[in-house]
Amino acid sequence: MARSEYDVKYRGNRRWNGSHGKLWWEGELIFEIESFEVDVEPNREDVLIGNSVDSKIVSLKGTGTLKIKSVINRNLNKYLEDWKSGHDLRTTLVGLVEDPDMIDAQKERITLNNVWFNKLSLMNFEKGKVIEKEYPFGFTPEDAAFTETVE
Repeated sequence: MARSEYDVKYRGNRRWNGSHGKLWWEGELIFEIESFEVDVEPNREDVLIGNSVDSKIVSLKGTGTLKIKSVINRNLNKYLEDWKSGHDLRTTLVGLVEDPDMIDAQKERITLNNVWFNKLSLMNFEKGKVIEKEYPFGFTPEDAAFTETVE
């Protein structure tokens, strides 16, 4: 049996490898990024149709997490001071996933505006371990857009 053209075109080496992913926080490349995850979740209300329960999307909620191998402070003191003074500072994040093995060097890039942090990891450590800091965040899905996509 002959192999499908897609089996050959999309071999294992064509799968995304997150090692080449990048993140910009307010236009600054975060060179110590470990992971980046962004999700949109629909909030649904039940709708009765006859004897069945269906659902209707009534709003969208954007959430995400970025994790870094800690090197520098990343302006955490600015966020902390703003929060302490009652200001809800917002930011922009841009994520890029690329891989040299992708077909035609395609990339995916997303821009998230109106991002707020839900927690600031001010300090943590464990002897013998590289320090990681995790920052859960929220955003308004209407302020998220793919600026490059894989076709």
